[in-house]
Amino acid sequence: MKNWYAVYTKPRSEKKVTERLSDSGFEMYCPLMKTMRQWSDRKKKVQLPMFPGYVFVYVEENERSLILQDSGVLNFVFWLGKPAVIRDNEIEAIKKIAENGEEINISAEAFEIGRLVIIPEGPFKGMTGKVDKLDKRKIIVLVDQLGCMVSFRYKVE
Repeated sequence: MKNWYAVYTKPRSEKKVTERLSDSGFEMYCPLMKTMRQWSDRKKKVQLPMFPGYVFVYVEENERSLILQDSGVLNFVFWLGKPAVIRDNEIEAIKKIAENGEEINISAEAFEIGRLVIIPEGPFKGMTGKVDKLDKRKIIVLVDQLGCMVSFRYKVE
């Protein structure tokens, strides 16, 4: 029986690992998000992994050792001593968010750590979460529906 697993990758290797293992016949998923990056001479929209250092693979238990043979894969993500199985509905929720492809803008009202917030727009619209960390340009929210931390860059409106 096939399951979704998360694997750790070498830094900045997510896209290459996904490409190599997909070419080898494995079903891989590396969710990407669009973001604006600025260099000294220009600004450009680029696609970066939604989860830096991780990709998802859909394999049977006995195929896991083949995934570890890729030079960019470090290990599987483990939970309670076993490779963590990612539920299908969680992968579908991530796909839905990634396919939306919008940049996320959040109004910078008085955020404080521990405050419950409802995301008003973008691919996470309507989801609730608790503010975990924040700084001048980024807020990290624990989104209950996804069971993970989500980092947002925001512009003050």
